[in-house]
Amino acid sequence: MLVLKFGGSSVGSHEGIEHIIGILKDREHSGNVPAAVVSAFSKVTDTLIQMARAAETGGAYTQQLESVSKRHIDCASKFLKGPEKKSAIKNIEKTITELSQILDGISLLGELSLRSMDLVMSFGERLSAGLLASILAANGIEASFVDARSLVKTDSNFGRAEILTKETDENIRAFFKEQKKDLKIVTGFIGSTVDGHTTTVGRDGSDLSGAVFAAALGAKKLEIWTDVDGILSADPDQVKNAFRIDQISYMEAMEISHFGARVIFPSSVKPALEKGIPIIIRNTFNPECAGTKIVSNAAAGKYPIIGISSINSAALVRLQGSGMVGVAGFSARVFGALARKGISVMLITQSSSEYSICFAVLPDEVQGAEAALKEEFVHEIKNGSIEKPFIEKDLSIIAVVGSAMKSTSGISGKFFHALGRNGINVIAIAQGSSETNISAVISKSDEGKALNAIHHAFFFAQERSVNLFLLGTGNIGGTLLDQIADNFEKLDRNMIKIKLVGAANLDRMVFSLDGLDPKKTKKTINEGAGEAEPFSLDGFIEKMASFNLPNSCFCDCTAGEDIAASYEKILQCSVPIVTPNKKANSGTMDYYRKLTSYSRKKGIPYLYETTVGAGLPVISTLRDLYLSGDRVIRIEAVLSGTLSFIFNNYDGSKQFSDLVREAKAKGYTEPDPRDDLNAMDAARKILILAREIGLSMEFKSVKIEPILPESCFRAKDVETFFKELEKSDADFEKRRAKAAEDGKKLRYIAMIEDGKAKLALRSEGEGSPFLSLVDTDNIVVITTERYSKLPMVIKGPGAGAQVTAGGIFADIVRTARTLV
Repeated sequence: MLVLKFGGSSVGSHEGIEHIIGILKDREHSGNVPAAVVSAFSKVTDTLIQMARAAETGGAYTQQLESVSKRHIDCASKFLKGPEKKSAIKNIEKTITELSQILDGISLLGELSLRSMDLVMSFGERLSAGLLASILAANGIEASFVDARSLVKTDSNFGRAEILTKETDENIRAFFKEQKKDLKIVTGFIGSTVDGHTTTVGRDGSDLSGAVFAAALGAKKLEIWTDVDGILSADPDQVKNAFRIDQISYMEAMEISHFGARVIFPSSVKPALEKGIPIIIRNTFNPECAGTKIVSNAAAGKYPIIGISSINSAALVRLQGSGMVGVAGFSARVFGALARKGISVMLITQSSSEYSICFAVLPDEVQGAEAALKEEFVHEIKNGSIEKPFIEKDLSIIAVVGSAMKSTSGISGKFFHALGRNGINVIAIAQGSSETNISAVISKSDEGKALNAIHHAFFFAQERSVNLFLLGTGNIGGTLLDQIADNFEKLDRNMIKIKLVGAANLDRMVFSLDGLDPKKTKKTINEGAGEAEPFSLDGFIEKMASFNLPNSCFCDCTAGEDIAASYEKILQCSVPIVTPNKKANSGTMDYYRKLTSYSRKKGIPYLYETTVGAGLPVISTLRDLYLSGDRVIRIEAVLSGTLSFIFNNYDGSKQFSDLVREAKAKGYTEPDPRDDLNAMDAARKILILAREIGLSMEFKSVKIEPILPESCFRAKDVETFFKELEKSDADFEKRRAKAAEDGKKLRYIAMIEDGKAKLALRSEGEGSPFLSLVDTDNIVVITTERYSKLPMVIKGPGAGAQVTAGGIFADIVRTARTLV
């Protein structure tokens, strides 16, 4: 024997009712269900409350009343015909007329008591249950309507009446024993006092009604039908990859429902718990799904927790002072004062020094709590032994729940690491001695981010993920997008997920919480196709921060100085940064220190491997040498792909100016080659390396030997520049020839030695590692105390979109691996 309960989302639509008919006719349920408890149509109870309050204040309610009437009549017209339709509509109109008279009375008196409110709220279930019984009967299911007020007896606590269990059980058993064995469609949520006054058993009390009927009838199980597949690991509206839990214990259900998982309610569990009746949460719109089974003792699951839940809105009240320390009965006075005001406490925590105690309440109860405490401790506050209550609002409570936590170490560590890693501050902490939940109070604005971070840490820890925000979709950024798109399958096989959430160039930007297609986004941004909004740096950062996603990563593929200046602000949002932009780390020493020290202190990745040598592992290697205690004696390097190509090919067969033209034609230079030939780019790179080995150095301290005469830089445009450069061909040839006489070749080399950095054109002889370079290769030669006889050499392509984008891609993957 089964007892079913259908929620408002199930009965409140034509589709839902069609599914209910199918469920009650299937093999599992046909003939096995003596009672189905139903809620009001979805949103109807809210409308009834609004009408009652409007009536109290003399406001209008007729239009809402007509809307409720029409909705039920439309439903009757959809499913019924002939006499059945006429009879159902007549009953609806009769019930609506009764409701109208009650509202008129409230309006006339200008008074709305809790007793009157209960009576008004009862009409939702009375309308839905009566109509559903008629629809089922017309569809070949023997069914009849039962008004639960005749069976469910309660005390007189209107608004949230307590069910009188003994009297109610006796009434239900006697009624079903005497009645014919058809399906009873029972009103949920409502009952009556022993003298016949209508009561309600609390909002969402239809679950409790279902459990009461299941317990009284000795049902084999209670099925609660709703619009989700069961109890999920987290709120699916906030955590997209939340999944259904197959089975949980009553205690776990109590814990997770207390903390906001509103598929079931704590009060509904109690009657079933006392009788050992399993509760199955099932989806009316997906009846093939097995749902979630709630039992006395659930089998051990795959994970130490069963789910994560939250209370969206809470306030924290803190009382502190020396007058609390060692005073017996102090907590009793606190909670006694709150109880007398009818204020429910959701979470409690007290310092071991007994100097302070704090607790969480609903926001609309915080003023009452504050007043109750001021009244109770008026003398202590006056004499200064206790401070006035401190109130903190706009908070949320998150909790992880699971009975297996008791036997598993490291749960708290994982929980708080996930929060801290994502920059989420914990305001208060609580854990019961049963170890079935850990709760934390956080800022309300961080709730979604916290839920996702914790869910990922406990259920998808093997998967490394990044929510990527990319600025710069040109040559390098566009290539990066292509590489990400082309490697989705490989990333998936290696449990790495990169979701592009935002992308922009300096003209347009586009965002999607569901993720952007990398290749389509490249076209959207670069060609102005699709839906993109005008770019602003502040707007991009604000949007990224407002999304407040866990495991976010900002990637800057521009060379913009203003963008580099925003890095500090981005890190302060707890968002990691990956960048090939040299401007930040080659700016002031103070800014470099701020970024790197903040990254280390807060554990927020700031990765810039590609600022020197594109995809070559230069910075990481130097950092490892430095941190492992090796002392760097000297660094010599060719750090410009452009200068490398020019001098690698300058063998006397071509004029120097012709080689520069060739480099420009091949795309190895900036549109204005002077931006490469001024050696500023190489100087910035050697400065970054100097700082990475612990030198405190400003850009002005880097000595740069000019490659070109000043006249080249004064040229008004590129063509004029080349004409000026041709005038210097003889000088370059003279210097090249002199080097050749000595068996050497020219190379433009950056060097760090004795705490100084310089760049100069040098003649390198046979055996020099700098003569092994081809085309645009970069090389870094590192001499240390450990590598003194044979220096360490890092060599390879140091420029080009593919290798640079590949290095950035690697840094993004490296970031993903740290974000657990």
